[in-house]
Amino acid sequence: MNINITKEILEHPLAQIVGVVEKRQTLPILGNVFLALEDNVLTLVGSDLETELTTRVMNVGGNNGTTTVSARKLFDICRSLPDEAQLSLVVEEDNKMLVTAGKSKFTLQTLSAVDYPRLEETQWKQEFNLSQKQLSQLLTKTSFSMAQQDVRYFLNGLLIEIKGDDIISVATDGHRLAKTQVHADGLNIDQVQSIIPRKAVLEIGKFLDAGSDDPVNIKLNASHVSVQSGNFMFISKLIDGRFPDYEKVIPANLNKHILIDRNKLIEILSRAAILSNEKFRGVSLNFSDNLLKVASHNPDQEYASDEMEVDYQGEDIEIGFNVNYLMEALKACESDSIDLGLLDPNTSCTFHAADSDETLYLIMPMRL
Repeated sequence: MNINITKEILEHPLAQIVGVVEKRQTLPILGNVFLALEDNVLTLVGSDLETELTTRVMNVGGNNGTTTVSARKLFDICRSLPDEAQLSLVVEEDNKMLVTAGKSKFTLQTLSAVDYPRLEETQWKQEFNLSQKQLSQLLTKTSFSMAQQDVRYFLNGLLIEIKGDDIISVATDGHRLAKTQVHADGLNIDQVQSIIPRKAVLEIGKFLDAGSDDPVNIKLNASHVSVQSGNFMFISKLIDGRFPDYEKVIPANLNKHILIDRNKLIEILSRAAILSNEKFRGVSLNFSDNLLKVASHNPDQEYASDEMEVDYQGEDIEIGFNVNYLMEALKACESDSIDLGLLDPNTSCTFHAADSDETLYLIMPMRL
């Protein structure tokens, strides 16, 4: 086979494939990108046996055929070439690929495409469409709360729950929780819960345009999820486990609700964070009549404090939090004003946009 293509057209799909391909593979071929040219359509596939990305490029010149070659090396070669470079990829009889662009020449080792492992899932139980904007919201507003390499493996992913026409996403690492939902008319799906692995969530998010109304087709069964939009399709195995009952975690007896300017709170938390303990990242929030004081200190006996006006009347309350958890949730909230719910220094707090409760964040307190 041979492929004739410009650098600009090849570089973008290769960059997507490299994100899926594992750096440390159990099988050498998993470090390769699968290439297939048929009737001027170039198909590229990357897989790690758990996730698989397929992307297509139209109107590509050359002769039909299939092969696999190192995804990272081909991407680095492509990226190093000058803009508007014209590439020729020729697979020779000795299992080598000759890549040429102008006077630059590279010879890469190939492996047979017949041996490339594919995730083949054809029996889907649920299928529905969302806009890229809706799916992006489900992922970006919650995914930062996923656990990383937690022994409770079901926390190392994002819960997607469908109830009728509502789709809910939830993520938690045991110290914080993020929950949001979107409405999609006509779904009418009985309650379904699927846990999408962390890597799949992050890779899917890279392809979505948060402002686009273009459709995304989503398919689910008991073990896999498929996400397809335009010329890319992503398939991933699901995490086999039971997600915690997140509704029971959210306290219902919070009796203090404080309206706070989100941007000002982010600013003073950023300043206080400078002198917080580098390991525990703790800051204290002290609420009194119409005033919030934020303070931090570290083992070097350095202190920081700042304050701002808030809409609060009641008894004084001081509560400690991990400042990183607060900042990440506040930045994802996207509202000028937030409603902060509190009970006492030992109970988790919640907050959401003052004018909407479709997105909710919960953070456990910490001792300082």
